[in-house]
Amino acid sequence: MKCPYKPYLMLTELHIQNFAIIDKLDLRFGPGLIILTGETGAGKSIILDAVVMLIGGKADTTYVRTDSDAALVEGVFHLKGPEREAVHEILKREELMDDPDYVILSREIRKEGRSVARVNGRTAAASLLKEIGALVVDIHGQAEHLSLLDPRAHLGLLDRYADIARLLSDYRQTYHALLNLRRELSELRKAQADSERRIEMLTYQAEEIESARLKAGEDEELRRERDRLANAESLAQNAQEALAILDEGSPEMPAASDLIGQAAQALGALAKLDPAQSELANQAEVLLDTISEIVHSLRNYLDEIEFNPKRLEEVEERLDLLHSLKRKYGGSIPAVIAYGQDARKQLETITGAAERIEALELQEAKLLETLAKQGSLLSEKRKSAAEAMSKGIEAELNDLRMSAAKFRVDFQTKPDPNGIPLGNGDRVAFDQNGFDKVEFLIAPNPGEGLKPLVKIASGGETSRLMLGLKNVLARADEVPSLIFDEIDQGIGGRVGMTVGQKLWNLSRLHQVFCVTHLPQLAVFGDEHYHVQKLVQGSRTITRVERLDGEARLLELSQMLGEVGEGTLRSAHELMQVARQMVKEK
Repeated sequence: MKCPYKPYLMLTELHIQNFAIIDKLDLRFGPGLIILTGETGAGKSIILDAVVMLIGGKADTTYVRTDSDAALVEGVFHLKGPEREAVHEILKREELMDDPDYVILSREIRKEGRSVARVNGRTAAASLLKEIGALVVDIHGQAEHLSLLDPRAHLGLLDRYADIARLLSDYRQTYHALLNLRRELSELRKAQADSERRIEMLTYQAEEIESARLKAGEDEELRRERDRLANAESLAQNAQEALAILDEGSPEMPAASDLIGQAAQALGALAKLDPAQSELANQAEVLLDTISEIVHSLRNYLDEIEFNPKRLEEVEERLDLLHSLKRKYGGSIPAVIAYGQDARKQLETITGAAERIEALELQEAKLLETLAKQGSLLSEKRKSAAEAMSKGIEAELNDLRMSAAKFRVDFQTKPDPNGIPLGNGDRVAFDQNGFDKVEFLIAPNPGEGLKPLVKIASGGETSRLMLGLKNVLARADEVPSLIFDEIDQGIGGRVGMTVGQKLWNLSRLHQVFCVTHLPQLAVFGDEHYHVQKLVQGSRTITRVERLDGEARLLELSQMLGEVGEGTLRSAHELMQVARQMVKEK
């Protein structure tokens, strides 16, 4: 039978090397129901052990093949469905993203005991394999890997089964609005608790800065003024000396301006006689004008030089104040000004906190009322869906010869004085999913009473129970690759056909692997692999062969008994019945 669709995500390749009795095994899988058959001890369970280790299970050195240095398992998963985003989130977080359509997990065990995990070819923690593995594979028959045994997964499964995504989204919007409001309330209440001390401190800071009447850049101007005031005598002396040389002169030495003036007159006369030297005359005139400008500037500068010890003292005090403010509130005047503005804003916030707290408390009460209504609606939808789910699962279990089994969804709430108010006056704890605490309960046999799934019996009964659950939750369960081991324990041929049909139905939405000894179940496979143990030389090895056509018919016949005309005919009839059963679907 060919699978008419492609599932969301699947294990496309599995490579095993030097693992127990497997020397080298390279398998490629397609979508749908994949059957593994073979004699007991041939290596079917060893293949499953390899997959368990691949997705973060215990790495035991006994798996390393004798005379080998290390055992290696590698799996390639095709990312295509709703878990694609969840896997991508992990890969991006760990900076391990490569091809967005695939993720490659590998695990190596060395004979000295060291285990090496890799994701997309890069070394990673084994816990990361487990985190990704939980999103891509469920192994039924290895209880520690059953997602359905984790109560934390039950609420999500129930919500997807109930199809309440929109209601849950509306609830979460209100929930996050309440979280933001409570965060602000907490900050305001904390601010109010030490408000007197903070008001005193902030008032002092704001007033100290504001009273200084700071101006950007004034410290540089003051430093220049201080330098002039502190050196006024030397500045005046140097300026006066330069002025005397340039414009005043002495009986012994004429002023520079007079000498250059004389030179300019002589060069002017020279230029009249020899026009080629007119440029020299012009330069002399420019030099004379420049000296005149210097003299003018020096006289103005001398007029501005101030011998003022009092002003010098004022400037020094102002600079000390600016230095103190910058040291306390920032490294520059703009930073000090900004600090003062922020202190004033904080004062306004604190002084208005009481009014704001009162307003927020009213909003909080309204949001809690809204959450109570939305949470109650969620709870009603969940309980209604839980009843339908229970009936569906019990019907599935009845088909699987567990007619006495009972299934229920247990709903609990936890009291919390700060929680959501219910109609009876109680307040209950809540989170982003509402106030329901949900767990799946099962009573496999009469008189045992309902118990958590994690406490049910192991083996074939567990696998059949999980098959029933998976069929009802097929569209809600996002784990795309499912492996069933020992599911045919304790059941006969007629129930085997029912189990096979249910596995086939399940494989329309998931990639399903099944290890079986029942031909009535095996005939439903989209792909059929035969696992065989051989002895080569003095070594035992495992070989896996994909069966089609006559080879598959022969294997089914062998599973029925000694190969002969009768078993071959029976195998052919089983295949026809299986085709008809899935065709009716």
